[in-house]
Amino acid sequence: MSGAPVVRTTGGRVRGTLHAGVRTFASIPYAAPMTGPARFAAPVPAARWDGVREATAPGGTSPARARSGFGGLDLSPVLGPGWIPDPDYLTVTVTAPADTSGGLPVLVFVHGGGLISGTGQAPLYDGSAFARDGIVTVTLNYRLGIAGWLDVPGAPANRGLLDVVAALRWVAENARAFGGDPSKVTVAGQSAGAMIVAALLADPRARRERLFARAISQSGSGTAAISAEQAALTTRAVTEALNVRATPAELGAVDDRRLTEALAMTGPAVVIPDGPLDTTLGESPVKVVIDGRSLDRQPAEAVHDGLGADVDLLIGTNREEANLYTVPAGTPMTETRLLALAERRVTDPRERLAAYRTREPAARPAELASRLITDTFAHGSRLLADAHARHGRARTFAYEFAWRSPAFDGTLGACHCVELPFVFHRTDLPALYGETALLGPHRPPADLADRTHAAWTAFIRDGDPGWPRYDLTARATAVIDEHWSATTTADHGDRVPTAP
Repeated sequence: MSGAPVVRTTGGRVRGTLHAGVRTFASIPYAAPMTGPARFAAPVPAARWDGVREATAPGGTSPARARSGFGGLDLSPVLGPGWIPDPDYLTVTVTAPADTSGGLPVLVFVHGGGLISGTGQAPLYDGSAFARDGIVTVTLNYRLGIAGWLDVPGAPANRGLLDVVAALRWVAENARAFGGDPSKVTVAGQSAGAMIVAALLADPRARRERLFARAISQSGSGTAAISAEQAALTTRAVTEALNVRATPAELGAVDDRRLTEALAMTGPAVVIPDGPLDTTLGESPVKVVIDGRSLDRQPAEAVHDGLGADVDLLIGTNREEANLYTVPAGTPMTETRLLALAERRVTDPRERLAAYRTREPAARPAELASRLITDTFAHGSRLLADAHARHGRARTFAYEFAWRSPAFDGTLGACHCVELPFVFHRTDLPALYGETALLGPHRPPADLADRTHAAWTAFIRDGDPGWPRYDLTARATAVIDEHWSATTTADHGDRVPTAP
């Protein structure tokens, strides 16, 4: 393979591919294979290899069941190809400029998927556009579902989070080999990945090791973690479904396919505890757990108390997050179901719904449900932004992505995930287009991807996306759509009710 780039990592040499000035190294292991009881242990570094390891094609992915609940919407660009069985799936994919003298900023992106699906190898997360802008991009796989997030006595909690920390350590040790600077790492995540980013801000070990200098939270929350007592409900439901005891040994003897099926058998309605629903909308029966070690309180509370206050933060949500779940699936919503939903999400359900109806008297129950769920996203994100901004030790920037996808006869709108093609500048992907595809039947304005990607690039490079900082007085927020604008609390406070 003459001309193929070869790089020496701490594990050994890897051979990647070179295309249009961009080097890509696929599926480099950062941790040992996941087999048997090891699936319920902390990750350990991958064994060294001799010779040159081929890193020219994607490898295995974390065991996961195909996601449902999205109707006819094709989410393969976001979630990837599904489960590709291979125990050696704790890997990173690195995309870097071909010509560099080193010292480049590094983006580490953590995918979403409700902690039960997804992969860093999904088409949308191709880092070529960032590489062309002089940024080394690292995407990764982490343990999902039961192996990654089920709280098991005798096993470390939040094993998927431990995987991400292990990947960040790998980046710290290997960034220079790809032209990156380990002191210029930005960790970013979307949806469940953003909730992991929030947990990383609050993780004293990650902060002590200074594994990243900046953070980006896209459609996440600082208040989505659950207690160990709540997590035990999931554990009991899963182990009863499998007819095993909640130990690493007995769960470790169950094969991956049965584990993924067991999680589906329990069903989110069984395992979601009483109290406000999280921002995965009940789609995921596993959550980040407040275990007292990696996390001892809600991330927003930890950041409020000073953890992560030295990290620049870019944070935001999409204007119609919940449309991803309600529009394609055609979710039926009655007044009774709407009230029940509100009772699970807010402390004043009848008053909140009355306030929505005052603002939108013609809105149907399904539209009000979407507003309510979307505002839950916005609230959890705003709490984290406020907690970070109160210190003023590092910069805080906020955004609201408001461009409306014309898919599903114009009703999909500014839904969950719709910002991703613009951030990664992947609006060229054919699978994104069609009446039931994420971006709809027509291409969006060309400069919207240019400007969105440029803002993220500027933040990764310099810590400033190009709009006013967020503080507790004005709460300046960039509204990202065809026109771009900036708002303050006074501009949009009436649209989004305050705390749930």
